[in-house]
Amino acid sequence: MGMGNTPGMGNGLRMNDPTVVSAFHTALYHQGLLILLISAALAVGWCVLRVPYVLRVGQAGVGAGPEPVEQVPEPDARRLLRIGFGLLWILDGILQAQASMPLGMVPQVVSPTAQASPGWVQHLVNTMATTWTYHPVVAATAAVWIQVGIGVWLLVAPRGNVSRLAGLASVGWGLNVWIFGESFGGIFAPGLSWLSGAPGAVLIYCFAGLLIALPDDRWRSPREGRTILRIVGLFFVGMAILQAWPGRGSWQGGSLASFVQGMSQTSQPHWLSSWVASFGRFDAAQGFAVNLVVVIALALSGVVFLIGRPRMVRVTVAAMTAFCLAVWVLIQDLGFLGGTGTDPNSMIPTILIFVAGYLALSPVPARTDAGSTATAGALSTPANTAGGLARRTGLAGEPAATGSLLQELGRWRGRLVADSTYAFRSLAALLAIGVTLIGVAPMAAAQINPNADPILASAANGPPEVTNIPTPPFSLVDQYDRMVSLSSLHGKTVALTFLDPVCTYQAMGCATVQVLRLADQVLGTSANRVELVAINTSPTYVNYQELVRFDGHAGLDKMSNWLFLTAPLPTLRGVLNGFAVHVSDARNQEMGMGLPHGQTAYVIDGSGRTREVLSMGDRGALSKTMESSTAVVLANAVERVNRG
Repeated sequence: MGMGNTPGMGNGLRMNDPTVVSAFHTALYHQGLLILLISAALAVGWCVLRVPYVLRVGQAGVGAGPEPVEQVPEPDARRLLRIGFGLLWILDGILQAQASMPLGMVPQVVSPTAQASPGWVQHLVNTMATTWTYHPVVAATAAVWIQVGIGVWLLVAPRGNVSRLAGLASVGWGLNVWIFGESFGGIFAPGLSWLSGAPGAVLIYCFAGLLIALPDDRWRSPREGRTILRIVGLFFVGMAILQAWPGRGSWQGGSLASFVQGMSQTSQPHWLSSWVASFGRFDAAQGFAVNLVVVIALALSGVVFLIGRPRMVRVTVAAMTAFCLAVWVLIQDLGFLGGTGTDPNSMIPTILIFVAGYLALSPVPARTDAGSTATAGALSTPANTAGGLARRTGLAGEPAATGSLLQELGRWRGRLVADSTYAFRSLAALLAIGVTLIGVAPMAAAQINPNADPILASAANGPPEVTNIPTPPFSLVDQYDRMVSLSSLHGKTVALTFLDPVCTYQAMGCATVQVLRLADQVLGTSANRVELVAINTSPTYVNYQELVRFDGHAGLDKMSNWLFLTAPLPTLRGVLNGFAVHVSDARNQEMGMGLPHGQTAYVIDGSGRTREVLSMGDRGALSKTMESSTAVVLANAVERVNRG
């Protein structure tokens, strides 16, 4: 299935539609207030714990505080990965807050990558695309908070299990973005190139998350550094082979030049676009030389990293850092400009990985003195306090006594209220986990919600108009030749619209039918108190037998609350004139081209008064997303009238 069939594509809304953008910013604001309230609650909780403890320590005198804890310094390599990728996740979250993200993410970011991939990749990506296009505000806000939460979590938790868990969270969300947002980084698409970001920047985030999640002992010897460099070396050699492979067009420079010229057209400072455009012209003229430099740089650096000699690695790290920065500026154009950029592309993450590999070549001492090892960190317990909480509570596989558990919890509480640095990191880690969950929960709910956000239809057609006016009377026959009048429907809520049965004979079918069917599903059990009614607008198909055939063709015959009304043409015209609706032109009917219809729906209460009037948009160009969104708007209006 191609992305051209993605639900929501072509919904008629501008990428920066003010209604959707306003809802997006409002959601971010409200969720931001919730985060502030959580922060305040954590701070108050700490103060409540701290006051009696401080009073008790003051009465006991000097030396009554918590035991001093000696800490093993975090390895430089791990610290670089944790802080570097924490900042990158926060930057990515901020980029997700751009106004164009709710409506621009799928058509501007997801779809272009997926279109060049095989059909099975497009089909898989459609899962995310459907969720995003059906729930653009929820999905966009969720992406903001998940990425900001993971980033803060990495920054504030330098050691311990909570820090490792932050690395695993980075892996989990990163894989989701890599598969659904980047279409596997484009690895199944033609023209794969390290220069344009292959195999996807977020896959590098995943690799970094795995490294952060490693046990602390893995960072105590140079072995981890050699392993990282060998992995990077193999990757660089593979990319060099791919870049040098004949027949891929890399030596002619045409594909790269086109890519660079396209990047230079994005919205950005003039000086930067001038640099990028100039390099694009240079590559178009000197494609062979540019590709030769790239192949040599990747191959040589890959071999050096595989060999792993520290002096050679040090020089290569410096040279490749400069080379990657040049690629980042001149080819990838910083990666995040233009209003729909979601990350700074692959060069900065790549630099962080191989620099961390170099730093990890230096061994890290496992102890801070002759006999004590520290494992303290955010939300972790000092190892030198009676063997550590894990061992004292049985978490390390040993039995625990209730008394020792309470004693250890008391010590943990004492350190939490007395050690301001430890308390800050612990509370900040809890807050970061909460921020992440604020994003995860609505995203999960959106995944299982089959109905599109009503804000899309409201943005395209305007919100329903609230009224309280008499409904024009009518007396017609339904599809079973039974008399139906407005008075006969009293006591039930009525959703009344207008429909031309010729529409189902067209290739694309009739979107109005889909809206009515979906609205009935959204109403659920409430549909028993509702009549969905359409009045015929055809000048030709006016007898009830035609309507019976229409119902069977459209699948409406299975809806017990569905009425399709008609009458002889003079009577029909008189009724429709009362609603300012005109019968379709007979000549267009003969050509199989019904005029637009069903553009208005009236929600009528049990006493026969019209309470809400809503526009249902242009039926001929409605996407599946807009059909679903319009159905939700209609169902919501019916529910409001039902409630009185």
